[in-house]
Amino acid sequence: MTTLKLGIAGLGNVGVGLIERLVEQEKLRLGGVVEIAGISARNRSRKRPVPIDPYPWFDDPVALAKDDNVDVFVELIGGSDGPAKLAVEAALSLGKPVVTANKALIAEYGEQLAKLAEENSAPLLFEAAVAGGIPIVRAVRESLAGAEIKSVRGILNGTCNYLLTEMLNTGAPYADVLSDAQKLGYAEADPFLDVSGTDAAHKIAILATIAFGVPLDFSKISLSGVDTIQLKDLQFAKKLDHKIKLIAEGVNTENGVICRVEPVLLPMKSPLAQIDGPLNAVMVETVHAGPMTFTGPGAGAGPTASAVLGDISALIAGDNRKVLGHDVGSLNTTLCAPEDVSKSESKYLIRVDLADRAGALASLTDALAVSDVSVDELLQDSAGDQEYAPIAIKTHKCTYAAVHDAKKRIDSLPAVVDPARTIRIEAG
Repeated sequence: MTTLKLGIAGLGNVGVGLIERLVEQEKLRLGGVVEIAGISARNRSRKRPVPIDPYPWFDDPVALAKDDNVDVFVELIGGSDGPAKLAVEAALSLGKPVVTANKALIAEYGEQLAKLAEENSAPLLFEAAVAGGIPIVRAVRESLAGAEIKSVRGILNGTCNYLLTEMLNTGAPYADVLSDAQKLGYAEADPFLDVSGTDAAHKIAILATIAFGVPLDFSKISLSGVDTIQLKDLQFAKKLDHKIKLIAEGVNTENGVICRVEPVLLPMKSPLAQIDGPLNAVMVETVHAGPMTFTGPGAGAGPTASAVLGDISALIAGDNRKVLGHDVGSLNTTLCAPEDVSKSESKYLIRVDLADRAGALASLTDALAVSDVSVDELLQDSAGDQEYAPIAIKTHKCTYAAVHDAKKRIDSLPAVVDPARTIRIEAG
């Protein structure tokens, strides 16, 4: 029976969860025996729910990666630079397999690391870096290798999905729901990477490269988060029989692959519209196998440690697939730049607060007409005792450039109280 000796760097929730699972590995189906040959973390004396004294301690994760007793280096440190990158490079340079849960590292240095892995015939596996416990990397890279993929899109950040779900369900404003999410552990003390869409963008960059063979270029992802979404946006979407979700997607078009992260109005019948709370979901649309949806917890010690163990099991079985599903030198499919994405057409929700005065609505529709944006449906809430009325306009299909031009014109109108917001609507 095969025995693998792990060097585990990073003893946060996932690292501790991994050790807990390995202590009871007889309950798993790993295909071999896994031993812990060494561990490393920033703080040796920190209290943890598992004893770490039985395992050799390394202050330096690079030294752990190079240690002769370590067969597989497991990187759970996090961060795209610094010790995580140095340790992974050290292991790969020696031909050692690496398993990582580090999405930022793969998204920003994936090609460089994949090339190093190729040169040294060293497996580099990262199932846990995308969508936690959902085995989407292996599904796209291996199980669907025989199907032409049209699009990969989904809810890839549980924090954002929780925020949008709770705002709509409770009627509480964004700031209050974010505070509650931080208390519950769904959001970090500094939630920027989540709410800005950066975390989801790292993940879709990885999936798009595997699915379509585009260069792993994080800078070309069109990015917008949920931090500008207000309760009124969610309520108007519901009146239109839609839900707003933060969608990360890679779509193969005749002009190249569009890769973007942004809030989107989804029809209620969409499978992704049914995903609430901190769950993740990924839809893969293929030419030959049709559509399929993968759903599950996208983070947490248990799900992420399970994904790490899945990669370790693959190593025991002798799996050494191409890191990114393609040779690094063949990643040459066109990845559309953000300015190219603006040429694509969609319907949009334009939401604005309009002063309750004569001619205000006419000035709004005139601004749309000048920008060649036509109105499909208009919703207006009563001003009540306020001095402005919330307005929502569902447009006919138009380019992003046209709706952006309309937004600039609308924002300049004297009757507009706050800047308008535009949200793309998925076709029903």
